[in-house]
Amino acid sequence: MSQKSKFLATWKTLPRQLRKVIVSVIGFTLITIGLLLIVLPGPFTLPFLILGLVVLGLEFAWADRMLDQVKAQGKKVDPRKLLKRKPKNPEAN
Repeated sequence: MSQKSKFLATWKTLPRQLRKVIVSVIGFTLITIGLLLIVLPGPFTLPFLILGLVVLGLEFAWADRMLDQVKAQGKKVDPRKLLKRKPKNPEAN
């Protein structure tokens, strides 16, 4: 039996309310860290927000739906367009 299957077997034996509390605390902590990194200097804002939604999506349907929306919006983003710089117009002086 692999470690992952042992963990999942143990996880499913916990009462549902306890699982929700654990997932809520971990998920909202990750989201809070991600939101703080928007304001405070620091990298990697989006991974914390997405990871928080992934954790919350384990037990909450609303978080899973929100994560699906984030994935759909992420597919629309073209990283090549984000990194393109517009040439400076020398005639604007």
